Amino acid sequence: MTRSEIGGSEASLTLLIVDDHDGFRSFARELGSAAGFAVAGEAADGESALKAAETLRPDVVLLDIQLPGMDGIEVARRLTERPDAPVIVLTSTRDASEFGSRLSTSRATGFISKGELSPDRLVALVANGGP
Repeated sequence: MTRSEIGGSEASLTLLIVDDHDGFRSFARELGSAAGFAVAGEAADGESALKAAETLRPDVVLLDIQLPGMDGIEVARRLTERPDAPVIVLTSTRDASEFGSRLSTSRATGFISKGELSPDRLVALVANGGP
């Protein structure tokens, strides 16, 4: 996916993957590449995610909700406070209904359960709510 597809330049959108499971990060890296994103980096917890986002300045963050320490909803809230906030897509093995109103207060672009995560779903969500 390129920035021009959501109103920007021709360069590929960069993706930061945040999840505490190595296996999922590997899967997400392949999925992101298949969707046309340039995977900029990975983080395994909330604090590392904030630092990586500051350093890498990704266009999109694929962010697990259930992280050790600071959860993904708090990470999303903090990232969206920045003037150059990335598009944030929350994900979890749990159903969205289990998080109640916390999802809407996160200011994330959207949520995709890990079981339904695909290149097409990720691209569609980013394109509809992109930067």
